[in-house]
Amino acid sequence: MCASRGIIRRCPWCGDDPLYVAYHDREWGFPVGDDTRLFEKLCLEGFQAGLAWITILRKRDAFRAAFHGFAIDRVAAMRARDVERLLADPAIVRHRGKIEAAINNAKRAREVVAEHGSLAAYLWRHEPRVPANAASPPVARTVCAESVALARDLKRRGFRFVGPTTVYAFMQAMGLVNDHLPTCDTRALVQAARARFAVPR
Repeated sequence: MCASRGIIRRCPWCGDDPLYVAYHDREWGFPVGDDTRLFEKLCLEGFQAGLAWITILRKRDAFRAAFHGFAIDRVAAMRARDVERLLADPAIVRHRGKIEAAINNAKRAREVVAEHGSLAAYLWRHEPRVPANAASPPVARTVCAESVALARDLKRRGFRFVGPTTVYAFMQAMGLVNDHLPTCDTRALVQAARARFAVPR
C-alpha cells in the first residue's frame, strides 16, 4: 500500500481524526521560520503539559483569539485583568500558571529577539547536527541532547513550561527534527521541505 495507489501511509499516532490527520500531513515536522508561529507552538506545548495534543489542537483557534494571534508584542503587553478574563474563557485551557507563563514567555521572547535578531534565529541554532532520531529502525524518544540544552537555556532566560520533553515535542513539530517514520509518506515531503528551507540567521 502506498500513496501512489491512493492510500497514504502515516505515522500511527494521528489515528483517523480528520483534524489530527491534517495536522500530521500538513504541519508536523515541516520547518518553520516565522517568529509568531514558533512562539505560538512554544506556548501551546506548554498548555499541553498533562493533556493530549488533540485537546489543544481542537482549541487552537480559541487560543489564537484569546492570545491576539500569538503576536509576541501583544501577548507581552497583557496584564492581570487579561489573565482573569482568560481564566473565565471555557474555550481554552483555564490554568493560571500556563496563562501567566505564556505572557511571561512573550516578554522573554522579546529579549531573545533583541539579542539574536529573531526568535527563529535563536531556536534554529539548536537544530541537531546529526538527525535526532537516526536509529534504523527509529526508536521512540521524548528528548535529545539538543532539547535538553535548549530547555536549560530557555529556563536560564526565564521561560516557563519549557522542560526537555516539551522542547523536544516543539522541535519535532517545527521541523528541527524529522520524526516521521520511514514508512510514513510525509517523511519524504518533510525532508524535501527542509532541503529547501533557509535556516534563519
